[in-house]
Amino acid sequence: MRKRVLSGILASEETYLSHLEALLLPMKPLKAAATTSQPVLTVQQIETIFFKVPELYEIHKEFYDSLLPRVQQWSHHQLALVNNRPLCVFSSVLSLPALLYKPVDRVTRSTLVLHDLLKHTPSSHPDYPLLQDALRISQNFLSSINEESTPRRQSMTVKKGENRQLLKDGFMVELVEGARKLRHVFLFTDLLLCAKLKKQIGGKSQQYDSKWYIPLSDLTFQTAEDSEPLPIPQVPDEELDAIKIKISSLRSDIQRERRANKGSKVMERLKKKLSEQESLLLLNSPNMPLRVHNRNGKSYMFLISSDYERAEWKEVIREQQKKCFKTFSLTSMELQMLTNSCLKLQTVHQLPLTVNKEEDESTGLYGFLNVIVHSASGLKQSLNLYCTLEVDSFGIFVNKAKTRVYRYTTEPKWNEEFEIELEGSQTLRLLCYEKSYNKAKMNKEDGESTDRIMGKGRIALDPQMLQGKDWQRTVIPVNGIEVKISMKFTSREFSLKRMPSRKPMGVFGVNLSTVTKLERSKVPYIVRQCLEEIERRGMEEVGIYRVSGVATDIQALKTAFDTNNKDVSVMMSEMDVNAIAGTLKLYFRELPEPLFTDELYPNFAGGIALSDSVAKESCMLNLLLSLPEPNLVTFLFLLDHLKRVAEKESVNKMSLHNLATVFGPTLLRPSEKDSKIPTNPTQPITMGDSWSLEVMSQVQVLLYFLQLETIPTPDSKRQSILFSTEV
Repeated sequence: MRKRVLSGILASEETYLSHLEALLLPMKPLKAAATTSQPVLTVQQIETIFFKVPELYEIHKEFYDSLLPRVQQWSHHQLALVNNRPLCVFSSVLSLPALLYKPVDRVTRSTLVLHDLLKHTPSSHPDYPLLQDALRISQNFLSSINEESTPRRQSMTVKKGENRQLLKDGFMVELVEGARKLRHVFLFTDLLLCAKLKKQIGGKSQQYDSKWYIPLSDLTFQTAEDSEPLPIPQVPDEELDAIKIKISSLRSDIQRERRANKGSKVMERLKKKLSEQESLLLLNSPNMPLRVHNRNGKSYMFLISSDYERAEWKEVIREQQKKCFKTFSLTSMELQMLTNSCLKLQTVHQLPLTVNKEEDESTGLYGFLNVIVHSASGLKQSLNLYCTLEVDSFGIFVNKAKTRVYRYTTEPKWNEEFEIELEGSQTLRLLCYEKSYNKAKMNKEDGESTDRIMGKGRIALDPQMLQGKDWQRTVIPVNGIEVKISMKFTSREFSLKRMPSRKPMGVFGVNLSTVTKLERSKVPYIVRQCLEEIERRGMEEVGIYRVSGVATDIQALKTAFDTNNKDVSVMMSEMDVNAIAGTLKLYFRELPEPLFTDELYPNFAGGIALSDSVAKESCMLNLLLSLPEPNLVTFLFLLDHLKRVAEKESVNKMSLHNLATVFGPTLLRPSEKDSKIPTNPTQPITMGDSWSLEVMSQVQVLLYFLQLETIPTPDSKRQSILFSTEV
């Protein structure tokens, strides 16, 4: 019976090959005509209509030629049935649509034949598992034929009738021999698959190429102590900033073209450039390692932008590993079928690029978000708990704030307020950590001593919800814990106002020259006190000046300085150092005129744009030395401090560029009447990329001076400056 089935397969292959040959006949002239001025069909249409026909012919021809000599060994009678195969025997009676349906019909018939063949093959026969695999592959293919008319499949059949389901997928950066590679990672119920999306050529449909896979039963999260140290190639902040400038410029150009209704070719060219720059930023920004190891093989490293994503992947993998006990390996055919199925199963179809968004989709919020982290409930046991806040900017999430640790309680009540700057942000993330004070039990994963993540949650920053001036109270669910927060948003055009103080006394909102005259000093007391305290205990604080301080503490210090409170130094010594850094930034931000003055601001912006390095240096130094003496001395005093902070970059993670990003807009942003930032009354919350370009320019100005080893000054100024820094 088994021989009879195989003889039938051979005869059937003979007929099928004739059908494929009949399909190949019109393909050649159609392809030749496609390159002429009057094509019958385009190359893409031909590829679609005759999809994979040449490949199918080659595969089945090879199968037929391999099967024929085996059947010839059986009997002369069976040989007579299959010998001397004529060409195109049946094709003349079939229409083109009927021929085009034959490849699908072939799989249907083959599935039925495989059923019969499996039925008459002993389970001990070496072909039995191969026939099982072939049947499973055929069934998976048939179940995907009606993909467009049926809901998207969530699983595919594997051995013994089990289902392999997709649990999670997403784009990630893999570090391969020191180079960053963009990957699409798929987590199935039994394995982790890393794939690369092939480039589309000649109108062909998208395809994935498998790079590697690890059965979940063999997967471990490798720590830095268990593996050889792999240096992570850090892209300089200046390069990332240059990419952001290009992105902002291209977005502005696209908006201008859209308003002018220019030709689509110009728009498409701009969108292509924008896509390239945004992809480059997504590829080069992540630096947080996620190491996975195959117990039976290699180790791999992904780079992720924040602790939120890393925790998310680890969480779902570890949960699924509880259900995976057996190791296995995939055949090349199984791996190919699995990789092919990813196109249908994927849930993340595109990178988070501007060109992939709808035109009317929100570009995010620009301004300041005040967040009060009130309390948490739902804890089962007493813990030392704190929270961090992340927001997105240019598609990358950054940690912006951290609450204090609330010691050993089931109901922490922080009631801490933070002011977070938003740059096109759309999402606020919250992570809860358990603080570990036992060094022996501290988690050493990924080369850092980290506290345990208890949970994480997120909330969309809805422009409509945040439109009003009132606080919006909400709850963020965090793995069974509920964290209560309040939010209030101030859009860019309102938050940028520099308003003179209405108080008769004080230092905030008062002209710098007025303060220094009253104090009889060259550098304001508030600046000297804050810098002294930060240098005393904040130089190694991770994210100093970047991480927000508690708003209530900042306001308390502001009041103390404004009222000339004699206990201000005692207050500072007891406060979190981030609150002191926040007070200093607030002081410069609330100056009625920026430190670089309204008058000289346009000149600084023009000078930094000069391409000639000699001309740029001459221009920038002359402008700097043109500042009023209190402004110049205060700036140089701050500049020396920021350089000392950057010397501790390996510990505090604050490079010169990071510091320029924080302080650039604070020191240079002009008063409202001189600001070049356009406002749109119909869009009070979302602001365009012209603001981003202006901010980038302000960052570049400060960075220029930070990178100068020395600032040469004339003799007339030198004595004054030397005297000033001693005050």
